[in-house]
Order: sequence, then C-alpha cells, then structure tokens
Amino acid sequence: MADIDAGEFERRLREHQSDDELLKIQRYFKDGTSGVFLGVRMGTVFALAKEFIELPPAELERLLESDVHELRAGALSVMDKQARRKRTPDDRRRELYELYLRRHDRIDNWDLVDLAAPYVVGGYLADRPRDVLYELARSENRWERRTAIAATAHFIRNGDVDDTFAIAELLLDDPEDLVHKAAGGWLRAAGDKDRDRLLAFLDRHAAAMPRVMLRYAVEHLEPDRREHYRSLR
Repeated sequence: MADIDAGEFERRLREHQSDDELLKIQRYFKDGTSGVFLGVRMGTVFALAKEFIELPPAELERLLESDVHELRAGALSVMDKQARRKRTPDDRRRELYELYLRRHDRIDNWDLVDLAAPYVVGGYLADRPRDVLYELARSENRWERRTAIAATAHFIRNGDVDDTFAIAELLLDDPEDLVHKAAGGWLRAAGDKDRDRLLAFLDRHAAAMPRVMLRYAVEHLEPDRREHYRSLR
C-alpha cells in the first residue's frame, strides 16, 4: 500500500460512516465518556486495521490523538495485530508497549483497554518483570487499573495465573464497576485454567467481593457452587 499513514486510514474509515450505525453506538455507549463517534461498525474498523497493519508507531500515535473513538480503536487494533504477529521484531513490540503506556490518556474506555492490553502489554511482559502491572493496579486512573488485570489475559492463555489472582486481590476494594467486571471476568478465565486456585480465592474473598466481580468470577462453576459463593455475599 503506497500511503501508510494516519491520514489515509482516517479517509478510508470515513467512507464507511453510517448514521444508522451511529445511533446504535450512541445507544450502547450512553455514559458520554468515550469520545466522539463517527458511526462505523467495529468489524469494519478491525478489517481496515488489518489492511494498515504496517502503520508505524508515530502514525499510530496520530490516530490515538484523535477524539474520534473509531480512529483510536483502529490504532489499538493495529497495535494488537502487530503484537500478535510472530514476525514482529522485539524493538517494535517494545515501541508498541511504550506507546500504549505513554498515551494511556487516550485509552479511556473499557473497549479500548481490552482491545490491546492483552498482547501489547501482557505479551510484551510475558518474559519480563511485571512490576508495572502492580503500579497500574494502584493508579488513580480506572482505565490503567483495568489495563493491569486485562494484560494478564495473555499470561492466562499460557497457564500462568499468579498475577491474575494477585492483581484481582488488589482490586477488591476498587470503586469502579467496570474494573469489577474486568477483574471478575479474568478471575473466571484463570479459574478455567486452575479451578483450585479460583475456589481458594473465593473461599477467602467471596463474602467481601463486589457483587458484579463475584458474579462474573463464578459463572463457569457448577450451579451449587455458584449459589454457595453468592450466598456468602
């Protein structure tokens, strides 16, 4: 592709704008915290990201600086695809990781976090120290706290659940519902890999866990066990 830059990505994206899709999106994102929407289906955004997978970090940052949600989602989708790609060199993985953390001010909704945190952050840290995740888990920024738990999805896929349980424990008193949902969801995924660890975590914390975190965490348990832990709350 001759024009691999943020401007061309935006031009191509705007070709798919739909007023009907915009209405659907606005009904879904009701809190007004997700920026401005064009009205482009996420499937279209992801397909375009695949075409623009070679976008360099400087152009990805230009997209992240936009107030348009779909452009930022496009940037993060490209970042995710580059991080997943086996032939992506280590120096590019580091650039993507550093860009994600440096511009977390532009990653300001749950879907944006979940789109890139597992591979861009978790994938980079797979064989490195993970102290940064614990710093993020203690951040005043709820999206950084969500990144901390979302990044562990990459570790879970490889059967490594230690950080998921440790970070979820740090988030037990979190004030934000969207952090509770993320912690519960990845506790559930960790439990699919290590049921005994999940049951031990629930035995210690179920009585004090936020309701939505508990509800998500026990979804894959047998009905009688689900009811047992819910009754503790």
